[in-house]
Amino acid sequence: MAKIGERTKLPYLREVSAGSFLDGGELGEILLPKGERINDERELVDVFIYRDSEDLPIATQKSPKTSPGNFGVLRVLASNNTGVFLDWGLSKDLLLPYSEQRSSPKVGQSIVVYVYLDPKSERLVASQRISQHFSSDTPEYSSGSKIDAIIFGKTDMGYKAIVDGKYSGLLFKNQVFEELFYADEIKCYVTQVRNDRKVDLSLYAPGNLKIENLESRLERELNSRGGFWAIDDKSSPETINLELGVSKKVFKKATGALFKKRKIAFKDGGIRWIG
Repeated sequence: MAKIGERTKLPYLREVSAGSFLDGGELGEILLPKGERINDERELVDVFIYRDSEDLPIATQKSPKTSPGNFGVLRVLASNNTGVFLDWGLSKDLLLPYSEQRSSPKVGQSIVVYVYLDPKSERLVASQRISQHFSSDTPEYSSGSKIDAIIFGKTDMGYKAIVDGKYSGLLFKNQVFEELFYADEIKCYVTQVRNDRKVDLSLYAPGNLKIENLESRLERELNSRGGFWAIDDKSSPETINLELGVSKKVFKKATGALFKKRKIAFKDGGIRWIG
């Protein structure tokens, strides 16, 4: 059965000048606009259902950048007296009503929102009321679990984050050694799940929070590799994070400290133990 805000498969009915009509059941005949191709009229057509500018149900074979019931980062395209309009990948832009705003979004800015079906208007809209849409379930993470996060705010304690599109998380500022920005989409590690169901996070794998710990780890790693490791401050941030679970900035601080102590040298595209 076709529902607004959901993906479904509908039977083909007939072709018209504006496109093709599909059987939407209780929603009636739903237009799939001209330009969206139906390969076989005998097969069900896989479509996403939303409302057009006249509030009529309409179908598309495209998928929105952020589907209903999920958080995402969307770009502001325009504004009027009802709110701002966001690019979510469909022909009709997504409305963020003024009543759901928690800032003053500007055209061209990317903002963090939650997309949902408004039960009163039956329209798909966005909201910046992030905290109201977190899951009430208790997160089932163990220490060190790697997760996806979106930065959506900053407090005196640190950076507020959406964890895996469901939970509230926090990156403590005294454990962040690089600059983070609103709407950044990043990888993090769980340090603990608190009793209030909020998740404490780190940018770095457990045991690598402090530069001093990383210095000791580099010493051990170099000794185990025979005194040479083909990684240095010219390596990509991705390579450094993959090998050590830390940012390039933290890596450079640790190797710089070891260099000043004359324990390592930068040679042959890597670091060599000389201490």
